[in-house]
Order: sequence, then structure tokens, then C-alpha cells
Amino acid sequence: MSIWKSPKTPQEMNTLHEATMVQHLGINFTELGADFVRATMPVDQRTRQPYGLLHGGASVVLAETIGSMGAGMCIDMREFQGVGQEINANHVRAARSGLVTGTARPVHLGGRSHVWAIDIVNDAGKLVCTSRLTVAIIRRGALGA
Repeated sequence: MSIWKSPKTPQEMNTLHEATMVQHLGINFTELGADFVRATMPVDQRTRQPYGLLHGGASVVLAETIGSMGAGMCIDMREFQGVGQEINANHVRAARSGLVTGTARPVHLGGRSHVWAIDIVNDAGKLVCTSRLTVAIIRRGALGA
């Protein structure tokens, strides 16, 4: 059974992120399952730190991007919006090249908050980073101008 209230195709997700940091880093949404969202990101000059390794901050951007997209698709976007409240990341393996793939799955889908677990793996399927994202669910317009 699907968890989505406002589902989007991967192409729609990619179009939504045109002209943003997400597009600049080469993040590409690839799959929407019944209970997960998946996207890839290249390990290249845009996402590496000076020692040639995937920058931890880039992994966090990938994690928050996928988790936030998932949270948005689980709510009625006409009435509510999700805003990132907290994120953590454990970097467990270096990546130097290729693509990393992040998969976000909900841990908790409440009326006021969501918690998402995001695992990022390398081309060999080995864990590079595991992250947890908390998203506050607020009424549209609550943030003001």
C-alpha cells in the first residue's frame, strides 16, 4: 500500500528542483516506490572535498533533499508544507568517484512531524552514509513573508 498523498514522478521531482542547489550538485530523482524515494548524486568536482573524497556536506544535502521530497509527498501540499527541523549523518565509508544512491524511507509519519531514514550507498551497494531527518509539518503560510 502506498504512503503518498501527493505523489510525483521522478521527472516531476527533477523539474521541481531546476535552478536550485539540487540541480547544481547533479542530484537526480530516479525512483518512487510504495514507501520510498530514491535519487543519485555524482561524486565529482562539485561534491568532493579537497582530499578527493565525497564531501560529508554533499551527502547531507542529498539526504535532506530526498527526505524532504518524501515528506512533501506524504501530506496535502495545498494545505501543509514540510520544513526541515533536524538532520544528522554518520559517514561510514569514503567515496571517490561514480554515483552514490540515496534511499529515504519514513520512520514516523505524524500529523505535526515526520522522521525519515536515508541510506546512501556507493556503486557497489556499500553504505557510505546513514542519515535521519526530522521534518516539521506546518500549515501553508505559517512562515510568513
